[in-house]
Amino acid sequence: MIHIEPVGNFRCIWGEGPVWWHGVLYFVDIEGHRVHRYDPTDGGECTWEIGQRVGTVVPRQSGGLVIAGDHGLAFLDDSTGSVTPIADPERNKPENRFNDGKCSPDGRFFAGTISLVKKNGDARLYRLDPDLSLHEAFGPVTNSNGIAWSVDGATVYYIDTPRLEVLAFDYQDGLLRNMRSVISTKDINASPDGMTLDSAGNLWIAFCHGGCVVCYDPTTGAELRRVEIPCLETTACAFGGENLDDLYVTTGVHRTVTEEHAGRLWVIRGLGVKGLPADAFAG
Repeated sequence: MIHIEPVGNFRCIWGEGPVWWHGVLYFVDIEGHRVHRYDPTDGGECTWEIGQRVGTVVPRQSGGLVIAGDHGLAFLDDSTGSVTPIADPERNKPENRFNDGKCSPDGRFFAGTISLVKKNGDARLYRLDPDLSLHEAFGPVTNSNGIAWSVDGATVYYIDTPRLEVLAFDYQDGLLRNMRSVISTKDINASPDGMTLDSAGNLWIAFCHGGCVVCYDPTTGAELRRVEIPCLETTACAFGGENLDDLYVTTGVHRTVTEEHAGRLWVIRGLGVKGLPADAFAG
């Protein structure tokens, strides 16, 4: 039986970017300018004030975290809270900021930008290599969002939200080739947002404004399962827990609709599937 409940005490304005690493869950509050950490074993919580909107957080193999936000990419020292800038490729675009991102199995950090004024094609997906060089990986896009790698690492799945579809690329050595559309989400009156992959190779996509997480088979594009969340602004998801069989879901606060647990971190248990371990930045 599936069980859904809010966990922890954090209430984000706009939660995003969950990632399970070394027994705890990291996620961000974009509009709250914070990175959060939640430990389900004892309910322990920690937060870091970033001083800017932060769209995503990923672990670093050598310790600490990497974030991306209003002012580009940066290291976050989780012991001191200090932020060290790396690169800001769109410093001349004040109406853009970094949004979602993840690390590839070969240790690269992919993060994309969003046009906050919805200027079509004004954003990009970027790749940060372990030598800290930054490259444009794909574009133009408008709202760079969910990204995930196949079980074998040979395919990368990607969402540019206004397209209402999931794109797939062949992936090797940081390069994205042979673009194709593998999933259409046009039948759902909501925006495809963050996503993750389970160990069977299926994609789980959170639907902003839709109050649900939907599982798809990327080989056929078919919807396999849909789990309703009692919060309209369902933003992103990641598998976690001791056996990677709990699905954590971040949410945000709707502009006009009042909801009891809006902005809370949610966990879905009893799905009967497992996720894959997160990858870390190798730089």
